[in-house]
Amino acid sequence: MSTGVTISSMSKYAILGCGSVGHAVAEELVEQGKDVLIVDKDEGRVEALRDQDLNAQVADISDEHVAEEVSDQDVVLIMSSDVEANKRAVEHIRERDQEQFVVVRASDPVSGDELTELGADVVINPSAVIADAAMRSLESGELEFKASKLGEVLSATKDRVAILTHDSPDPDAIASAAALQAIAETLGVDADICYLGDIGHQENRAFVNLLGIELLNWTDVEDHDEYDTIALVDHAKSGETVDLDVDILIDHYEPEAEYDAAFVDIRPAMSSTSTILTKYIQEFDMNVDEAVATALLYGIREETLDFKRDTTPADLTAAAYLYPFANHDLLEQVESPSMSPETLDVLAEAIQSREVQGSHLVSNAGFVRDRDALAQAAQHLLNLEGITTTAVFGIGEDRIYLAARSKDIRMNIGKMLSDAYGDIGEAAGHSTQASAEIPLGIFTGIETNDDNRDTLLQLTEEAVKRKLFEAMGVESGESGNGS
Repeated sequence: MSTGVTISSMSKYAILGCGSVGHAVAEELVEQGKDVLIVDKDEGRVEALRDQDLNAQVADISDEHVAEEVSDQDVVLIMSSDVEANKRAVEHIRERDQEQFVVVRASDPVSGDELTELGADVVINPSAVIADAAMRSLESGELEFKASKLGEVLSATKDRVAILTHDSPDPDAIASAAALQAIAETLGVDADICYLGDIGHQENRAFVNLLGIELLNWTDVEDHDEYDTIALVDHAKSGETVDLDVDILIDHYEPEAEYDAAFVDIRPAMSSTSTILTKYIQEFDMNVDEAVATALLYGIREETLDFKRDTTPADLTAAAYLYPFANHDLLEQVESPSMSPETLDVLAEAIQSREVQGSHLVSNAGFVRDRDALAQAAQHLLNLEGITTTAVFGIGEDRIYLAARSKDIRMNIGKMLSDAYGDIGEAAGHSTQASAEIPLGIFTGIETNDDNRDTLLQLTEEAVKRKLFEAMGVESGESGNGS
């Protein structure tokens, strides 16, 4: 198998098996001005393709002679829904021992592994791609529905909203309450942030004072009846039950008490309530107030120990969204921030796409502008429990950049990258940290525009990640994401 093929603007493509997926790929390539040959055993389909002025031939892709027919094509995409035919096609192509880049369609993880063993450079499972898209759509739709419901409950307020935090509130509680107050004000509803106990921690007092967030001690409020809407925000960690009719409940912890609230959003999968409220601010399409953005960013960072504890992709993407709106001079007076927006974006993407095999973590950070952010991401990911070696790669303008870190004394990460990419790129480093640059080469025939960014990411991830795990001595795909 070869991954050293260079695809130029004059490269030739062959598509074997032209169902709906293959047809879509063919149209996209032709639209880009690529030289495309289509092979399919369905005579009617081939005739229809020819009517569209496409170069199509009738043949069974599982036949041995097809490999010879496409031997002068630089890239072969085997897109048939017949996985057994795809396997035979890969076998025949690899038996010719030519340098062709082969992309193959699978039907499930098992067939994907089999196709990889047969020599496919990239294996694509359409059902997995569709499932991922469906989950993203579901999450987006659910957030839209919840935001609408939250807006209804807030807008039904006739007097004022009381937003109660847990006792002696920390930055996450204060920031979340400030965000809900801002959402209420956007809807023309007055709201106060209330708490019990004291704001005792020095950093918490500085946080409140510097950002000018007004909080009322619940015991100092003379008339509790002036509030006809009660919201509990980041309140569960107090362990205390509120003897009030609660209308809104938002938290990242499950409360011990049961509340018959009109609106409930509990998300234990997120590491901070500030992350949840940031999502709502985005959904309401608000102009983010500087103080609120600064508070939320600090709340996320504090709750995750500056992204070192139980950090989720949602926490990181929320922080990346808030970063441009925050006042970093004020933040530095409380605690110096250590991440740039690019690093936050890269780290969020790296955590989202991570694959862990044993104590080794490899992740694709997507398209990057600052390659230094990859090194910071690799270093941060090394702090995940049970991880001893990390490698994070991303796509630049004309090459793939990779940064790796290791605390495994048995491994020389510099030598590992040299073994993996020395023949197709440049690698440098030593036992604990290293980097590599790999020319896009075989991928440069695909322009990095919005229409095919996902395709380029898929091609890059499969090829680069597999080589990394092989160099580490493990096989990609043995387990799911996670640490």
